[in-house]
Amino acid sequence: MAWEKKTNPTRRRFAVVSASLSLAALALPVSAQQDAVTYNGDVAAIINENCVVCHREGGIGPMQLTNYEQVRPWAPLIQMRVASREMPPYAYDQHIGIQDLKGDWRLSGEEIDTVVAWVNQGSPLGDPDVVPEAPEFPNPEEWNFAADYGQPDLVIPSVAIDIPADGNDLWHKHYVPTGVTEQRCIRAMQVKPRGDARAVVHHSNPTVERVNPETGEFERYSQLTEYAMGKWGELMPEGVCRVMPADSRIFWDIHMFPGGVGATAQGQMVKNNVVELGIWFHDEDYAEQESVYEQDLRAYQLREGYENDLLVIPPNGYAMTQGFHSFDHPVRIDSFQPHGHLRMNAAALEIFDPKTGRTTPVSQISNWSATWHHSHIYEPDVAPLLAPGEVLVIKQWYDNTANNPNNPDPDQWVYDGSRTGDEMSHAWIAVTHLDQEGYDKLLAEREASEQRSLAGSD
Repeated sequence: MAWEKKTNPTRRRFAVVSASLSLAALALPVSAQQDAVTYNGDVAAIINENCVVCHREGGIGPMQLTNYEQVRPWAPLIQMRVASREMPPYAYDQHIGIQDLKGDWRLSGEEIDTVVAWVNQGSPLGDPDVVPEAPEFPNPEEWNFAADYGQPDLVIPSVAIDIPADGNDLWHKHYVPTGVTEQRCIRAMQVKPRGDARAVVHHSNPTVERVNPETGEFERYSQLTEYAMGKWGELMPEGVCRVMPADSRIFWDIHMFPGGVGATAQGQMVKNNVVELGIWFHDEDYAEQESVYEQDLRAYQLREGYENDLLVIPPNGYAMTQGFHSFDHPVRIDSFQPHGHLRMNAAALEIFDPKTGRTTPVSQISNWSATWHHSHIYEPDVAPLLAPGEVLVIKQWYDNTANNPNNPDPDQWVYDGSRTGDEMSHAWIAVTHLDQEGYDKLLAEREASEQRSLAGSD
């Protein structure tokens, strides 16, 4: 299951029913169900909308789920995976911190309960004359934002390279010119490995460099974006500018794992592996508008507390890292993407206010997986606002035991490093840098919105 079909980046509202209630519903007898739930009448639409993008012929899912005959034998497993929120593969905890996200793959509580009730009732087909709408099979090579923004304004491919069927980690590092002659503001970005390359590209970090006018040499300007396996893309909210400088070039840093990782593994050679960066720009005069602030993306490290700043996980053991960061000016946190490898299994983002001593949860991912990285993009009207001196608290947890299904060898010492078998401890965070006027304006808008909501509820 994946989000690729759902390209409309609008807010989804979720029912209050939690996953725990859905799990409890597994034990309900059929007589406790008030209404008959059928495949044709109820469940097919949910599966076709959320599952067949991966579970179809040629998809990365382990079975096909495009019709009743294919779905029925797997009904108990589907019930278990859906009720536990393991599928669709979007690990983000319910009812903790911010829940309004762009590009959110999660099923609503109502959808989960529908699937659970259907299986409890024996997984009936329903009225054979009711024909469910045929599932759509999106082109996996299509850009995720094409339905809303059209084709990218700029596509920058990496240099092709062959990836063997097995072997050690590989890195491919090289430069590609952008062809951009005037500075532009970026609206959206997606990094997309072509074809079977999705199975072997562990991550890809395109960094933008520009010419220093004094020396005539290229220098690093900023991290443009970051791709890791399963990532949807990045959207910049209105009123911010992530800059693409003129006369720039991309430094491609692509990490590949021969044979593939996890459920997406191909186990075969991938020839002419290419990773593409698609960019959608704002209008040329966008940066000249009032109240447009610059946004950047950075990797925030979490390794404080370890000797020599190293991450070390003992055999058959656990570890936890945390990092802290504050700003000398007001900011808005626009997205949060924790990063780790095969032993990492959870992450959290919090805000600590030193004036009150209060810590506020922002995001928590308790069942994180290296095969599905997500940039959790907050809706702008709920994205965290930090005053100067407030502290970002970033936490990640690691399980190097046999209980971790992703662990290739729990008897190994695991150290910080770039290989897939090593571990990492950082989070990619997009930050909009505000001035006091912009910060006060956003606070006033949120307070006014809250007052309108309170008045409307009277």
